[in-house]
Amino acid sequence: MAAESTPAIHAETVRGALEAFAARAEGLTSAEAARRLAEHGPNRLPEARARGPVVRFLAQFNNVLIYVLLGAAAVTAGLQHWVDTGVILAVVLANAVIGFIQEGKAEAAMAGIRSLLAPKATVLRDGARVTVPGADLVPGDIVLLEAGDKVPADLRLIEARGLAAQEAILTGESVPVDKDPRPVGADVPLGDRRSMLWSGTLVTQGTAKGLVVATGQGTEIGRIGGLLAGVESLTTPLVAQMDHFARWLSFLILLIAALILVWGYFVGHHDFGELFMVVIGVAVAAIPEGLPAVMTITLAIGVQAMARRNAIVRRLPAIEAIGSVSVICTDKTGTLTRNEMVVAAAQTEEGVFAVTGDGYGPEGGITPAGDLSRLARAAALCNDAALHLRDGQWIVEGDPMEGALLAFAAKAGGVAPSARVDAVPFDSRHRFMAVLGSDGVTHVKGAPERVLRMCRDVDYGHWHDRAEAMARQGLRVLAFAERAEASDRIDTATLDGGLTFIGLLGLIDPPRPEAIAAVAECRAAGIRVKMITGDHAGTAAAIAAQIGLAKPGRVLTGADLDKLDDAELALEALDVDVFARTSPEHKLRLVTALQSRGLSVAMTGDGVNDAPALKRADAGIAMGLKGSEAAKEAADLVLADDNFASIAAAVREGRTVYDNLKKVISWTLPTNAGEAAVVVLALLLGLALPVTAVQILWINLITAITLGLALAFEPTEDGTMSRPPRPRDAPLLTGGLVWQVILIAGLFVAATFGVFSYAIQKGHSLALAQTMAMNTLVVLEIFNLFFIRNMHGTSLTWAAVRGTPVVWAVVIVVTLAQVAVTYLPPLQAVLGTEAVPFRDGILIVAVGVVFFALTEIEKQVRLGLRARPGVANEESA
Repeated sequence: MAAESTPAIHAETVRGALEAFAARAEGLTSAEAARRLAEHGPNRLPEARARGPVVRFLAQFNNVLIYVLLGAAAVTAGLQHWVDTGVILAVVLANAVIGFIQEGKAEAAMAGIRSLLAPKATVLRDGARVTVPGADLVPGDIVLLEAGDKVPADLRLIEARGLAAQEAILTGESVPVDKDPRPVGADVPLGDRRSMLWSGTLVTQGTAKGLVVATGQGTEIGRIGGLLAGVESLTTPLVAQMDHFARWLSFLILLIAALILVWGYFVGHHDFGELFMVVIGVAVAAIPEGLPAVMTITLAIGVQAMARRNAIVRRLPAIEAIGSVSVICTDKTGTLTRNEMVVAAAQTEEGVFAVTGDGYGPEGGITPAGDLSRLARAAALCNDAALHLRDGQWIVEGDPMEGALLAFAAKAGGVAPSARVDAVPFDSRHRFMAVLGSDGVTHVKGAPERVLRMCRDVDYGHWHDRAEAMARQGLRVLAFAERAEASDRIDTATLDGGLTFIGLLGLIDPPRPEAIAAVAECRAAGIRVKMITGDHAGTAAAIAAQIGLAKPGRVLTGADLDKLDDAELALEALDVDVFARTSPEHKLRLVTALQSRGLSVAMTGDGVNDAPALKRADAGIAMGLKGSEAAKEAADLVLADDNFASIAAAVREGRTVYDNLKKVISWTLPTNAGEAAVVVLALLLGLALPVTAVQILWINLITAITLGLALAFEPTEDGTMSRPPRPRDAPLLTGGLVWQVILIAGLFVAATFGVFSYAIQKGHSLALAQTMAMNTLVVLEIFNLFFIRNMHGTSLTWAAVRGTPVVWAVVIVVTLAQVAVTYLPPLQAVLGTEAVPFRDGILIVAVGVVFFALTEIEKQVRLGLRARPGVANEESA
């Protein structure tokens, strides 16, 4: 059971709050945390009640087509056509079972994604800073927070520096609320309890240390019934569009079917019972009832595929958006680079020093020998990170740059511990961090141009030039300074001009090898990659050249961007690939500028201030490791590994999902039209039906739930990442698709009537002729599947013929089913079929081969015309 906070804990002093929960400022021990977790349960809100299996199964019958079929079953039962009634009910039941299974798989896929998005929390355990799942928090834990973090439980503040939180979800107050550890009155309302942080709210600025006083259902948000935000339901604009299209197409088809029924009975004088079954068969064949469901499964498979590539989808429309991006704006540190920084160089008044070593370990050396103790002490104490040795490897907890500074301090001989008395956290606005230790010295680190201007008796021009020279080598440069402090608080008003300069450290974060390959892949796919970083212009240019950006030589800084109006920025944003010394506000301007030129933009971000740019981008991408909770909530995708290669992989998967959605549509609509056209044409011309109504029902049942679904599992086509991005407003239902529907339906009619006429002329019975026509339709649908599988290239390759395990599995299932209904007497009685002679069976397969050849020739002609310069063609199906 979740713990509830002690009454009026906000009115208690910090010491009183700690005593009330038997906690210490250094945190709980791991053993005590485990005991409390077993006692209070996980820090998790109750999930929304899911639909039970019975309700999910019954929901499968809530479909226009199912209503039509159930009505048809009632009518045929009234006419005592018991076989027809049985077949119709079998179709209804099979559709419900398949839909139930598919929906279950889709929900399981999304449940897996929810688990990947589970929040984390940074706590003190056994006196050390560690990251734990948010669900493992217990009352008495000490939680560390900074700007951009989501508060994981109700907290009583112990320490706070410049802290403010957005509490709109609880109080409705849109302005962030300042926070302070001092107790407040016991009876003040929730919104005025400044000594508390509430679960689910966001830290907008500052840093904090808080005591967990309530978890799970015992939190304020738990008490008012709020639920954790989950992943969206399985729908996107594309699926919604197709659902709408299928619904209205269904009504149109039913109207046409009713007109055919009236015409056939009153004009054609057909028997009502037989005509009614035929009309039902036409409606079932023509209505693409399974299309939205199969598209939904395709999306669920895409979500899983992206998760395997470390791209976690938070909003499903992002799958469509990421596949059409034409520009990727990415951070540098940790995304294009390893995020495993090391100090490579140091400069002080004594001279220039080279620092060796890999990763965050203390192993390495400094040459030449010299006294770097003051520089090492400032690097170690002006620091919020921690290093841990796990499985023989040093791991950083916190900022990788600060981890590298700790490793440097260890290489320089180590630093005596010093308790932190006061601190000014780093902020992008003032661009420095200051820490006052128990030794009475304030240590400052920050951007060289900022720290140098805060120092007295320093040659600014000389050291600024040296910092520039280090940056041109691809190093990230930090400056360090210090001063003796007279009190136990840092007087920020007197820091400027009151510091003594110590020296410079140059850190390098080498490019990821896989990022270099991914950038090349994106450029081949017609996608421009632009690097946006807060780093020095020289560092940014050096890394840009190493990773292979198109135009690494020209760099625009944040100051340059501030001088440009929106029109000028829209022009410059196209030609420049490297932006340095930028703020989150510049990101938003860049996204808007690129979109104004008709480009689809993917933007990465990790800080709380990146949220506007992430929301504005066509595909907002947050960093899963270093990203703030605010950035993750604003993003469409979250990178589990913060790796640029994962963005390129997500683009590839996004294009694959879109291709597969097109394949599903391009297979379903023409085959449905072909099936229906065969029967409608026979009725209108007064000819014998090539296939019976029951056989049409059978074809629709056996192919729609197998062949159509197989396309949802198609792998990425060759050349997917060598095609230019599609326009973001490109419609899916194009003139090319309409042409495909007409062509395929026409070939279906010609082939089916041809085989049917051949059988009649050869003297076969009507039942055998209809059996051959039915098998012809199924063979054509199988060959159409292989044709559709390769939309952008030839299907006449060994890889295309080899297919996938899913494709061959469904082909084998359909083939065996057709053999059964053609040759097994019990099924022959149900469907009115007769055994097809071997030579006629070969003829049916040959007709399928001819159909495949004709459609393949048409595709190659179409692709050839599209490839010719100056020839405009609509996007094909």
